[in-house]
Amino acid sequence: MNGPLMHCLSFISVRHPDKNKNEGAEDMFIKITKSYEILSNEEKRANYDRYGQTDDTQPYGHGHYGHGHDQFYFDESFFHFPFSNKGSQEFADSKYALHFNQYVNDVVPDSFKRPYLIKITSDWCFSCIHIEPVWKEVVLELEALGVGIGVVDVGYERRLANHLGAHRTPSILGIINGKVTFFHYAVVKEHLRQFVEDLLPQRLVEKVTDRNDLQFLNSWHEQNKPHVLLFDQVPVVPLLYKLTAFAYKDYVQFGYVDQGLSDTANLLKQFNINTYAPTMLVFKESIDKPAGIIQAKGMKKQVIDEFILNNKFLLVPRLVNQKLFDELCPVKQFHRRRKYCVLLITGDEESYTIGNQAFLSFAYTNTQEVVRFAYVYQRLQQPLCDTLLKTKDSTQPPQVLILERRNSAGNVLYKEVAGGWNGTDKNKQRLLDELQRLQKDPSILNQDAMLPELNNEFASMFLIRWIYTAYDYLTEIIDDVLHNNWREMMPLLSLIFSALFILFGTVVVQAFSDSSEDGKSKPKAKDGATAENGSPGSSSTSSRPPKKNFVEVTELTDITYTSNLVKLRPGHMNVVLVLTDASKNVLLSKFAKEVYSFTGSLTLHFSFLNLDKHSAWMETLLEFAQDAMQIDTDEDDGARHKIDYTGYILALNGHKKYLCLFRPVYTGEEGPGGATGGGRRSGSREDHPPRRSMPRSRSTATLQIHHKLDCLGLWMERLMEGTLPRYYIPAWPGEDHRLQIGGKITGLLPNILTCGQNFCEV
Repeated sequence: MNGPLMHCLSFISVRHPDKNKNEGAEDMFIKITKSYEILSNEEKRANYDRYGQTDDTQPYGHGHYGHGHDQFYFDESFFHFPFSNKGSQEFADSKYALHFNQYVNDVVPDSFKRPYLIKITSDWCFSCIHIEPVWKEVVLELEALGVGIGVVDVGYERRLANHLGAHRTPSILGIINGKVTFFHYAVVKEHLRQFVEDLLPQRLVEKVTDRNDLQFLNSWHEQNKPHVLLFDQVPVVPLLYKLTAFAYKDYVQFGYVDQGLSDTANLLKQFNINTYAPTMLVFKESIDKPAGIIQAKGMKKQVIDEFILNNKFLLVPRLVNQKLFDELCPVKQFHRRRKYCVLLITGDEESYTIGNQAFLSFAYTNTQEVVRFAYVYQRLQQPLCDTLLKTKDSTQPPQVLILERRNSAGNVLYKEVAGGWNGTDKNKQRLLDELQRLQKDPSILNQDAMLPELNNEFASMFLIRWIYTAYDYLTEIIDDVLHNNWREMMPLLSLIFSALFILFGTVVVQAFSDSSEDGKSKPKAKDGATAENGSPGSSSTSSRPPKKNFVEVTELTDITYTSNLVKLRPGHMNVVLVLTDASKNVLLSKFAKEVYSFTGSLTLHFSFLNLDKHSAWMETLLEFAQDAMQIDTDEDDGARHKIDYTGYILALNGHKKYLCLFRPVYTGEEGPGGATGGGRRSGSREDHPPRRSMPRSRSTATLQIHHKLDCLGLWMERLMEGTLPRYYIPAWPGEDHRLQIGGKITGLLPNILTCGQNFCEV
C-alpha cells in the first residue's frame, strides 16, 4: 500500500466534523472515508496499488470501461459531456428510462391507446449529444399532447435494445399497436413531429362538410358510438385531435369541420358556432341537438379527455361485445354503490322499431346515476338471450330485464318485467314501478343465472385480418430495404428462405415418391407383403389414442366427392360405410363403435354412402374394379346387380386410385361372419340361405343388420398394417355418376344409445 493512503489512515481516530471544530477536520474525514472504501473493495485497492488512482481520477469513471483503455482518458469536466449516468444525465435520460419488463408490461399494452417515441442512447455516444436539444424540445411538446416518451440506455438495457432491433446509437423509433417503426430522417423538430403523425392509422378523423354531415351523424346506429365534431380554423386536423381519436377509437367516432371552407357554412349556422375559438360537439342518438359542447382557445388535452370520458357511450347503447358489457354493467364492488342495468331484448327487424324508440324515450326521461340502459338483438346474441329468458323460442315479443352483476365470471341477479315490452304507456309505467321498488328493496331481483360471454358483433373476418397482417409485413420489408437495415431483416429473410426450402424439398420428395410408386407392379401390390408408401398408417399409428370422444362421419355426396375422394391428400384414406335409409341408425352406431379405436390416426377419414341415392355409383365403381368383382365367383353375372351391398365397407385411396373391400357375411345368432379381404369366408353359400327366405320379426332383422359389421375391427387392423389386397381402378366414376347432394352426420362414442337423423347421441 502506498504511503499517502497509509498517511490518511493514520488519522482514523479523528472525530466526526460535527463534533471536531478544528480547521481541516471535514476534509480529513472525507479522505478517511474514501480510504476505507478503497480498502474494503478488492478491485479498487488493486487499481490504487497499480496506478495510484482513486474513483475520482479513474479513466472513464467506471471499472468496466477501464479494461483495454488504461492509457486513453478524457477529462469529463473539460469536454462538458454528460458521459456518466450518475447525476449528470439530461431530464429525458433519467425521467423516461425504460427497462425490459416495463416495456413489455406497460409500454406495449399502452401503445394500443397512444404512440410512443423512444430514443436509444449510450454513455459514450458523441452523436447523442448533438440531438439532445432537439430531443428535449420535441419531448416537451409531444408529451403534452399525449405521446409516450421512453429512453433506452444500451449500456444498461442491452436486452431491450436487441428486442427492439436497435443495433446502433443514437436511434429513434416509434411504437404503436405493439409494432416498432424506426425513424430514418434528420433529427429536427418538424421531422419528428411528422413521424409521430405518420404512425397513426389513416382515416381516424373524417372530414365533415355540408354534403356528408347527415351521413356522418346518422351512422351512430350502425357503429353503436357517439360522434364528436371539432370546429376549427386550420385546414389540417390538429395532432392533438388525432391522438385523442386514436385513444378513444373503440368508443367514439371523430369528425373535423374546417371553418374556412365555404362548404361548411350551413353547419356553422345550424349549430351557432363561434369562429374565434375551437369548438367541440358530441352527438348521441339525436343528430339535431348535441349532447355536450366545449369551447376554448388553446384547448388542452386534459379538458378534451374529460369531455370524451363523460360521453363515451350512447344513452342506450347496444351490447355488441363482452368488453362493452363489462364497462356498462360493472361488477358490484364492496366500496361502491350498486349498479343496475335495464336490458331490452329485442330484434333488428322493422316491426320492432316502435318499441325500441319507446325504450329510448323512456331512458331519456328516467336517467339515473345507478341505472344504465342497454339493449341487445336476440338474433346476434342468442346464447345470452336463451340464458336469461330460459327458452330458445325466438318468436316471443321483446322483453325488459333488470339485472345486477355479482362477479366477473358471469353470475347475475335479475328480474323480468312482466308484460313484455311493446312501448305502450302501460309498459313504461310497469318498468318505472319496478325501478322505484328496486331502490327500496334490491331483493326483488330473485332470479340468478350464469351468463355466457357475448359474441363480438364487430369482429373482422379472418381473411381481412390476414390481409392487414400481410400488408404490415410488406410495408415493414419495403421500409427495411429502402434504408438498408439488413441486420434487422435477417430473422425475416431467414424465415422466408426456410419456408421456401421446406416447400421445395417437399415437392422434390413427393415427385420421387410418385415415380417410384408408379414403377411398382399391381400384382405385387395385391400380395400385400409390403406396405406402400401411401398406406394409411402402421401398427404404431393405429395404436395412437383417439383425440375425441366421438367419431365424425361425413356423408359422401356431390359436395364432398372431390375433397373426400378425388383430391384426397396422398397417404390418406376414406373408410366408407354402405347403408340404406332403413339400416342407417343401426349400422352407423355399430360402425362408430368398431372404428373408434382407429380415430387417433390422422390419415383416416370416415364417411357413409346411401344406396337409396347412389346405388348406380356403387355398381359403377365395382364394375371398374374388376379384381373386386372376381370375389363374387359363386354368383352368376345376371344376379350381380341384385347383390345387397348394405354393410359393405370401402377403403378408398383417392391419390393411388385403389380400394380395399370389406364384405360382411351374415351369421345371425350363430356367431360372427367373415369379410372379404379379412380372411376366407366362414361358411359356404349353402350354410347361409338367402335372407329373404327367412321369416323374421323386425327385431330379428335389426339383429341381423347389427351383426354385419362384427369382423370390422379385425379388418381395420389389417388395413392399418397394409396387408389387405388392393383393387386398383383406372379412374373414379366420372361426371355421369357423380353423387347427389346430401347432409352430414356425426356418430358419438364410446356409448351410443340412439341415432337421430343428423346425429348419434351418447
